[in-house]
Amino acid sequence: MPRSVNHVASRARRKKMLKMAKGYFGRRKNVWTVAKNAVEKALGYSYIGRKQKKRNFRALWIQRINAGARQHGLSYSAFMGKIHTSGVELNRKVLADLAMNHPEAFKAIVEKVK
Repeated sequence: MPRSVNHVASRARRKKMLKMAKGYFGRRKNVWTVAKNAVEKALGYSYIGRKQKKRNFRALWIQRINAGARQHGLSYSAFMGKIHTSGVELNRKVLADLAMNHPEAFKAIVEKVK
């Protein structure tokens, strides 16, 4: 009895990987083994990047809040401590946006928590 090999599935798997490698330079776009390694590496980087993006934005928001709070005589840590004790339910993303784009609203929040 001849050996049964599912060429349809293996070809589809390779086509899917080569499609993901579209736009790569040199053999990375059309040689199966090189493309597979490049795509797997890229998928790993993109997974890590999605986590780093969250960290980077939180750091940016903290810097913006710190700059806004220092204009009104508070450090970041003192400001956030007073925010939590006063019960203001605003997250860092919103506070950073207010500090950048609406300084009068941010000033009102600072005056409320002082």
